Amino acid sequence: MSTEYKTVDSSKITISELMLPSHTNFSGKIHGGYILSLMDQIAFACGSKFSGNYCVTASVDTVNFLKPVEVGELLTMKASVNYVGNSSMIIGIRVEAENIQTGVIKHCNSSYFTMVAKDKEGKNTAVPGLILTTLKEVSRFQNALRQIALKKEKEYQKTIATFGSIENILKSNEYKVKVDFEK
Repeated sequence: MSTEYKTVDSSKITISELMLPSHTNFSGKIHGGYILSLMDQIAFACGSKFSGNYCVTASVDTVNFLKPVEVGELLTMKASVNYVGNSSMIIGIRVEAENIQTGVIKHCNSSYFTMVAKDKEGKNTAVPGLILTTLKEVSRFQNALRQIALKKEKEYQKTIATFGSIENILKSNEYKVKVDFEK
């Protein structure tokens, strides 16, 4: 059985949406949860387009809201596959907001969603291999490899890390915590 390969370009998707007052939080900025929902949608579309299958979100890594998004700005998300495993794909997403009156564009967020392709029975299914055609795509692939290695290291650290007894933690002035089992 030979593996099918597809280019990163074949996965690229761009979605733009005008930000409305109904999308705001209590401070009048666009709600981060709303932006996350849009990012999940574009990750699904990107992964499904590339794999040719229904996809589910397995994890979301590195969501940093760099700048607030204002009402009336045009939010544009750009997504592409950065890495493929057997049934999984790491989708890179860049979020920008444009002031449509001035044309000023600001980078608001970059994030990585791990999507898993599913067959018609809901079982994991193989995704095509990835053809890298630019140095930027190679760099993004290498970054994905670093993300995977860091995630594995983090899981390993959970199995061995110790921070001492709760008594020692409570005696320390390093943490803002107290334990009160009486309530």
